[in-house]
Amino acid sequence: MRIIVPMAGKGKRMRPHTLSTPKPLIPIAGKPIVQRLVEDIVAICHQKVEEVAFIIGDFGADVERDLIAIAESQGARGSIYYQHDPLGTAHAILCAGPSLEGPLVVAFADTLFVADFVLDPESDGVIWTKVVDDPRAFGVVKKAPDGRITDFVEKPQEFVSDEAIIGIYYFRDGDKLKSELQYLLDNDIKDKGEYQLTNALENMKDQGLRFTSGTVEDWMDCGNKDITVDTNAKVLQYVYAKGLPLRAPDAVVENSEIVEPCFLGKGAVVRNSKIGPGVSIGDHSTVEDCRLERVLMRDHSTLKGLTLHNSMVGSHVRFDGGFTHISLGDYSTLES
Repeated sequence: MRIIVPMAGKGKRMRPHTLSTPKPLIPIAGKPIVQRLVEDIVAICHQKVEEVAFIIGDFGADVERDLIAIAESQGARGSIYYQHDPLGTAHAILCAGPSLEGPLVVAFADTLFVADFVLDPESDGVIWTKVVDDPRAFGVVKKAPDGRITDFVEKPQEFVSDEAIIGIYYFRDGDKLKSELQYLLDNDIKDKGEYQLTNALENMKDQGLRFTSGTVEDWMDCGNKDITVDTNAKVLQYVYAKGLPLRAPDAVVENSEIVEPCFLGKGAVVRNSKIGPGVSIGDHSTVEDCRLERVLMRDHSTLKGLTLHNSMVGSHVRFDGGFTHISLGDYSTLES
């Protein structure tokens, strides 16, 4: 089994936080988004994962080392591929062409999920889906009564289905997938100006391949600041419910109230404050005389004398003021 992770997007909707950190490496409840995604897929596959291939932009050597380490932490080999031009989902996956063989999972690294699902050995592919209120912004599937997918439709502007594709796919034959993706590029077959994976899926279905859907219990996006803060709070709830540790052994809490669930990273300090629920404080960050709720705070930052909610604070930030709703990027300073 292989895992293919396209993650070359620039994360424009998450700026300023993505100006210095690729979006999939932003921590959620103390772990990078992409690390949580890979760990969750490994758990759901119930089989040995031999390779995790990451498709990235020009993220730098440090990021590449971090990604390789994520793969190796799961007992897999890490591979790095590059997508230099944003030409669509099909093009992104094909950038990892040498790794598209055998059974594999494709997972786009801007989403997290909760599911208890076993892969159907009779299916040529499994598409993870979730019912949504407004399907116009998503690829969707239509299904027959027996659960077999009959149609893949990219961002329908008129209603055809409310079962949205969440961006995680299983293929029994990676070589067949590669062939169909290459066909789209060779014949310049585009949808809405890009090479779309849904077109390849539709072609494979028309050739007789059987696709089914795997429904997830929860689908958590990380597309912008507000959604990412919400996802952080949800993941904290899931981790806390499992009884897993959310506080580093050397984190310091003095004269403060922690309303669980909250994450406190290595060397984090909380003094004279009330934090939570839904708060993550990164490594070696300090919170003093604050009231925080639903806040995602990264490493080496300091907050003092603040009441904040629904906020993100980057790394190396110093913030002392009376604001109540913020989104701060790395190396920012706000003081009263």
